[in-house]
Amino acid sequence: MNLTLKVWRQKDAKSSGKLETYEAKDISPDMSFLEMIDVVNEGLIKKGVEPIAFDHDCREGICGACSMYINGHAHGPKKGITTCQLHMRSFKDGETITIEPWRAKAFPIIKDLVVDRSAFDRIIQAGGYVSVNTGVTIDANAIAIPKEHADNAMDAATCIGCGACVAACKNASATLFLSAKVSQLALLPQGHPERASRVEAMIDQMEAEGFGNCTNTEACSAECPKEIGQEHIARMNREFYAAKLASSKK
Repeated sequence: MNLTLKVWRQKDAKSSGKLETYEAKDISPDMSFLEMIDVVNEGLIKKGVEPIAFDHDCREGICGACSMYINGHAHGPKKGITTCQLHMRSFKDGETITIEPWRAKAFPIIKDLVVDRSAFDRIIQAGGYVSVNTGVTIDANAIAIPKEHADNAMDAATCIGCGACVAACKNASATLFLSAKVSQLALLPQGHPERASRVEAMIDQMEAEGFGNCTNTEACSAECPKEIGQEHIARMNREFYAAKLASSKK
């Protein structure tokens, strides 16, 4: 396959950027998208041109690092996969592919396609954990958890924090990411003691980071590589309103 790439190049957050055009030649349809960029970068290095900077780690759809906006879609045109799981057979020979970084105030560009997603880390640090001392490991069946709750908690726990929801949202909202973290812990008994303080602290941190508001367009769920649903946003809102109501009565 021979392809034309239009890639966003930007030195750092303070510099202006632009799309630059590169040719990707003799690309195997069985290559992953990241392997294709590796090949292009090898060619650029041989020519003395600085290679395209992009994020990657596990290349197995687990870490969420491979954040790219491809032809107008977070992680590319396929549903339920990350960029590293996207293969070149998804494109046509001779096609032009536009590759951009996540676009959000809270995700400043570090270089080219690499953005700073540490805002997600600070949201987690604000309360996305269980701080109760649970002691030694106990039998898995010692605490009875309804199957529906366990299944929903596991669905929420599949969030890899890639930021596709933010990139897909017209408001750059992190609500789907946050709701998955809140929902996961709110559904399990271990998370109940801190559920009120947790949701308030995490939402406050999300707003402080500069993410936009949710207007329920559902673009986030449509682009999420783990296909996390809108029901988690509804649960987070219920948790938040309940926490606010309880604190107002004190």
